[in-house]
Amino acid sequence: MEKLTFEEAIQNLEKIVEELENGKLSLDESVKKFKNGIELAKYCNETLEQAEKQISILLEDENGEMVEENFDTKE
Repeated sequence: MEKLTFEEAIQNLEKIVEELENGKLSLDESVKKFKNGIELAKYCNETLEQAEKQISILLEDENGEMVEENFDTKE
């Protein structure tokens, strides 16, 4: 897959969903679009996971000082 931005991948994925929902594609075309959609969804998920790992938040500790901590979504 060519290197896309996250936004481009989402737009392509949305287009594929519209085309599949339209119902005017042949079975072969639908399978190809579905496969491409799965690849795009995987790429988007991996991109989001990488971004999540980079996010950090600033919290105030017990002394009133700001400390940087990794963002944890598993709470």
